[in-house]
Amino acid sequence: MDKKRRDFLKIAGVSTLAGLGGTAVVDRLVSGTSPVQSEAAKHADNAQGGHDSHQEEAKSGNRYGMVIDLREFKKDPALGDKVVEVCNHTHNVPDFPKKKDEIKWVWLTGYENAFTEHSQNYKDQGTLDNEVLVMCNHCDNPPCVRACPTRATFKNADGIVAMDYHRCIGCRFCMAACPYGMRSFNWRDPRFALDMNKINKEFPTRMRGVVEKCNFCAERVGLGKQPACVEVCGSSKAIVFGNLNDPKSEIRKVLKENYTIQRKPSLGTHPSVFYIV
Repeated sequence: MDKKRRDFLKIAGVSTLAGLGGTAVVDRLVSGTSPVQSEAAKHADNAQGGHDSHQEEAKSGNRYGMVIDLREFKKDPALGDKVVEVCNHTHNVPDFPKKKDEIKWVWLTGYENAFTEHSQNYKDQGTLDNEVLVMCNHCDNPPCVRACPTRATFKNADGIVAMDYHRCIGCRFCMAACPYGMRSFNWRDPRFALDMNKINKEFPTRMRGVVEKCNFCAERVGLGKQPACVEVCGSSKAIVFGNLNDPKSEIRKVLKENYTIQRKPSLGTHPSVFYIV
């Protein structure tokens, strides 16, 4: 076994442990310190700073997030389909006929599937009759990033969990690490399931053997535009997007004025997608 392969397997193994929650073991393997030493150093840092280091990081720079107003989707049931359609077109998401091959970035699912930690007892009929829009939560503490051995999955400067398809080796560690099931794997060449006459030439197509997911339209946000799903909702404000770290932003105003919930909040991933129910 050559040195390059040994190095890769070491990185992959460490990343897998991190993705499965073995951060203490990873600390010891990478830095040579024991879990106790690492934890002690962490508490010392917190004591010096006077507050939790995660909170300090969350306040600096950009952290883009989204508020989805399910009330608006109940008013206009066709709106959910419009969002899915525009996302698929914008990002050249293939349409495979067989369910086992399907690729999904944004989709509609039942309330009980979206919010598994919330009570489902005697749910009102309006909620049961309407589906919930789900996508990558772009967590502030994303386990998928820790699990990726090649850094194909990473969190960019705006807090968006993005992907570099050329670095993806198809190991699917990120899929195993994601507690929301928001990633898809290309078992087949996605280009064969695209209408090349209607392809969006401003966004790259993918290849067989890579993982993909919602990217919060990072390519549009970088140009100062809103995500395609936000744009298609128009004046309904069914989806509001903005910088969560800016107290004067529209999204912070919406969050301040409305009660919202998140998906699986107890996991500590700190999702960037909020729902008004």
